[in-house]
Amino acid sequence: MTSREPTVPKRVAVVGGGLAGLSAAAGLADRGINVEIFEARRRLGGRASSFQDSTGQWVDHCQHVGMGCCTNLLAFCRRTQMADLLRRERVIPFIGPAGQRCNLNATAWLPCPFHLTPSLLGMQFLTWRERFAVARTLLQLVRTPIQGTSNEPTIGQWLDDHKQSRNVQNKFWSVVLVSALGESLSRASLSAARKVFVDGFLGSRHAYEILVPEVPLSELYGSRILNWFAQRNVQVHLSNQVTLVRPIGDAGCEITIGQGLTRRFDYVVLASHWRRIPDLLEKNILEQSGCHTLAQLKSAPITGLHLWFDRRITTVRHAVIVDRLVQWVFYRGGENCSGHSTDHGEYYQVVISASHDLAGQDHAEILHRCRLDLESIWPAAAEAELKEWKLITERDAVFSVQPGTERLRPLQQTSIPSLLLAGDWTRTGWPATMEGAVRSGYLAAESILRKIGLPVALVVPDLKRPLLSRLLISSADSNSRCEELSHPGVART
Repeated sequence: MTSREPTVPKRVAVVGGGLAGLSAAAGLADRGINVEIFEARRRLGGRASSFQDSTGQWVDHCQHVGMGCCTNLLAFCRRTQMADLLRRERVIPFIGPAGQRCNLNATAWLPCPFHLTPSLLGMQFLTWRERFAVARTLLQLVRTPIQGTSNEPTIGQWLDDHKQSRNVQNKFWSVVLVSALGESLSRASLSAARKVFVDGFLGSRHAYEILVPEVPLSELYGSRILNWFAQRNVQVHLSNQVTLVRPIGDAGCEITIGQGLTRRFDYVVLASHWRRIPDLLEKNILEQSGCHTLAQLKSAPITGLHLWFDRRITTVRHAVIVDRLVQWVFYRGGENCSGHSTDHGEYYQVVISASHDLAGQDHAEILHRCRLDLESIWPAAAEAELKEWKLITERDAVFSVQPGTERLRPLQQTSIPSLLLAGDWTRTGWPATMEGAVRSGYLAAESILRKIGLPVALVVPDLKRPLLSRLLISSADSNSRCEELSHPGVART
């Protein structure tokens, strides 16, 4: 549609207040569209959420971090004036099995994509032969053309075929990929693994850096973003569960709230968790919208272990733990989100991604195993008194990036003009990440804006690759091909 319709106000309902829904609403609201957000919970944020414990302290279900390559996540945070709540870390400590600290950071004297080479060669928990084998195989990986089909190998199978030993897989490949993809080497696809290294480490000098929220997620998606939406006349309906979304021909979509209240909108952006979609759409609409494949989308769990000690156990604020049950450790301080001291003590969060093997295990036993890991690395942990702890597992934390997953992910624009989808589970070319969620929201918003004659590009391009990176990385980049297949004529990366 090329004609503009500025005199006809458009009303858009966004169902779901996670990152995908929030980014869609933000992109539309900045163009003057009348937007209403419906969220079943009492707070925004979706899976990136917090809960309030018995003392009133806000505790994130699981630590969320971004990376420097997450251009749209950063753009969303800047758009909604939250960027100052993220801390950029340019040094990432890797703690080896014997407690060796090896920092991952870019060197100034080597150009990208070789800027991380000294860090890779300095990983003392690998032998020199293993380090060079990793470098050689990494080069083979990024130069491997990817088809992204259901018969592609898992990254574990591919590494076996390329003679990467079990020791190297456990101490390098698994350490990087399980945290990045939320899935094990035996399940994650080759294409997803390649994307991590291409976009996250070798594509740009600053891509590997991590972005850590300085406040609980409840504050990140709390009063500040609510105020931002209020300034743009976006109505946010918390504790309002949408139970049905029903397209009504050329008249838009009707949503049912709770047990029977119905509202009609010109467009609906369905941004709920993919497990809920079949409950929100009638069977024929489920098929017509392309969402019927979501039943085949598998999930992967992430476990967060929250620990409050009576003292600091290490001076590092975050660390990657090599070849142990514990994968990441984040120091969250001894204060609550209001900056006041608490009786909890010094708060650390342990993250275990792809925690399939922990299902059904006793929580106290998991705690014991994690404490042994921490104590073997930092002796102060053995001397510290554990004042309180909580273990939380999100069983459907992320969708599993198994081979063939891409064909199960629907497009943002369905075949029903008034119904759009947003979520990291839609086809974005990215795995289950905050970046993927924001991209999906922007793509859904772009589609609506095009329909009403206000075409605008909301999706921010990837970080620019320097010449050497472009020469090193195969021209058959899976991300570009996937983007083109997903959005013909609208490829952005």
